[in-house]
Order: sequence, then structure tokens, then C-alpha cells
Amino acid sequence: MAKNSTKKNISIVDRGLTIEGSVSCNGQLIVKGVVQGTLKGDNVVIAEDGAVHADATVSVMTVGGQFEGTLRVMEKLVVLATGHCQGKIVCNDLTVEPGGILNGEIECSAG
Repeated sequence: MAKNSTKKNISIVDRGLTIEGSVSCNGQLIVKGVVQGTLKGDNVVIAEDGAVHADATVSVMTVGGQFEGTLRVMEKLVVLATGHCQGKIVCNDLTVEPGGILNGEIECSAG
């Protein structure tokens, strides 16, 4: 059977699950539960009912739920209308939808 090179890893922290400690992942991480501690990843999506309280370094993050902590986003940060993001945030590209909440120390720079 041939290996599909376009297949991407998807990991889910589901509702009712709380992870405390250090989380590192490749591919996409969908958080519907709670992550506390440190987080490193490629593409992190915090669902509307999810929460991350962490020191996080990611390539891309979409916040539809709650993020609180220190966040370094190498590429793009998107705060959806249902999202609440607060803390110290460093990113290259930032989008905040109407209704989304962004509070804290924010540093954005191109490239």
C-alpha cells in the first residue's frame, strides 16, 4: 500500500479532557477541552468550547474559544468572533473578527 504524502496529522483534545504539562505536536491540533502548561505545534485550533492556558509557540493559531498566556505565532493568528485571547502575544499576521476579544501586550511584525 502506497503512503499518501498529502495526509496530515490531526490530534484532538476532546471535551472533558484536560492535559497539564508539555504538549508538542505536528500537523493540526484541535482543542475542545483544556490544555495547561506549554504548547508547541504547527496549526492549533481552539474550538469555541476549548481553552488553552499556556506558554505557546505555534506556526498558525485560530482562537474560537479561550487562550490565556504567552503566545508566539510564527505565521498567522486568527481570533474568531467567539474567541477570547489575552496575554503577551507576538505574531506576524493578525486577524480579529468582529466580536472577537484580544487583550494584552501585542507585537505584530511583517515577515
